[in-house]
Parts: sequence; C-alpha cells; structure tokens
Amino acid sequence: MLSLVMSWLAWLGLAVIITAVAAITGIKPKGTRHVAHTRLMGMARLALLVVVIIFAYLAFRARSGG
Repeated sequence: MLSLVMSWLAWLGLAVIITAVAAITGIKPKGTRHVAHTRLMGMARLALLVVVIIFAYLAFRARSGG
C-alpha cells in the first residue's frame, strides 16, 4: 500500500526547490532591502550553480554505476 504522506526527505527537497527559485528570481518580502542585483547575490547564484552541477555529476555517476 502506498503511503500518501511525504517523507522528511521529500519535504526537504521541496524546501530546497522553493529556496532556489526565490534566490534565482530575487523575490523579496515588502519592506526589505533590494539585493537582487548586488555582487553578493551574484556570487550566491554562482555558488548555487556549482552545487547543482556537482549534484548532477554525482547523480550521473550513481546512475551509470561508476
């Protein structure tokens, strides 16, 4: 029987996806400072890209059995 309850890993994955979308698009709550086009945000996006590339490589290696 399939469980309809999401595991903690699925919730973590969902939180990571939402955070990544927020970081890439630069959305922010009202009344906060605008940081979307600063150097710090650019470096954060670069770090996020590096992490995504590393995980994609690890997933590829795990799938190919290497």
